[in-house]
Amino acid sequence: MLIAGGACMVRGASGLAETYGVPPLVIGLTVVAFGTSAPELVVSIMGALRGETELAFGNIAGSNIANIALVLGTCAVIFPIAIEGQIIRRELPLLLLATTVLLVMTLDPFLTASQSLLDRSDAVVMLLLFGIFVYITSMDFFQQRLDPLATTINNLPLSSHSERRTNWILVGVGVVGLAWGGQLTIDHGVALAASLGVPEVIIGLLVVAVGTSMPELVTSVIAGFRREADLAVGNVIGSNIFNSMFVLPIGALVQPLAIPPGGELDIFIALLLGAALILIFFLGRSVMSRSVGGVLLISYFTYMTLRVSLS
Repeated sequence: MLIAGGACMVRGASGLAETYGVPPLVIGLTVVAFGTSAPELVVSIMGALRGETELAFGNIAGSNIANIALVLGTCAVIFPIAIEGQIIRRELPLLLLATTVLLVMTLDPFLTASQSLLDRSDAVVMLLLFGIFVYITSMDFFQQRLDPLATTINNLPLSSHSERRTNWILVGVGVVGLAWGGQLTIDHGVALAASLGVPEVIIGLLVVAVGTSMPELVTSVIAGFRREADLAVGNVIGSNIFNSMFVLPIGALVQPLAIPPGGELDIFIALLLGAALILIFFLGRSVMSRSVGGVLLISYFTYMTLRVSLS
């Protein structure tokens, strides 16, 4: 329901934007980018409202790890990923900055000898950084019109619906699906953790995170089949930045999020994967081969196995 709700909302909102004359580039930067991360946002907010902060945190940390290791690894195994757009090269350092800031904010026991907590002041700082990221990215897109990623987004097929009423219905259905799916995810995620005798953060990392990362996986795999590598990688990088600097802070504004045991390690692994992307694309001459994709997949399943065993 989360996936279907997000898809309906994106389709309806894209159609509405098209009827109002919004350029495809702007739609790609806003509606599509938000829509693929809508499941994570809904789960994070509902987890905070319900006090299930471990599940909410595990969802974001697990999604960031899965997006790079599982999603990009799967895409590279299907077809080697070649990167040409300068925008992606600029977004990778921004991803490292966002993840580093989040990691520092989880190190309260080491820096201030206090409980590891993502509080409202941390959330405001991250949201301000997210605003800077949106500004930089938007300016880059509008100034680099010949960049392959900008060209790809301009050529994305938008909703063919001509009537605004249909698009509004799709948006409404999408919102209801997201809300209902988010509630079911929280309810049964907590119940599943209790029945298995594992911490809720593990269910967030393994089950909920993979489920909410399905839109990114589908989008990136389709982009890979179409040889639109910049779109595939840009979708993952943008989603991770969105998760770290917008989705998680929104949840922390609703209710401060206590960092569960092992949470710092999860963010550190996400940081290492982001740094590995830079090495892969520079050392591999801007190409992620099938063998590298296989290594990413093995790394993902190995870490998750170790994470479960250590919990």
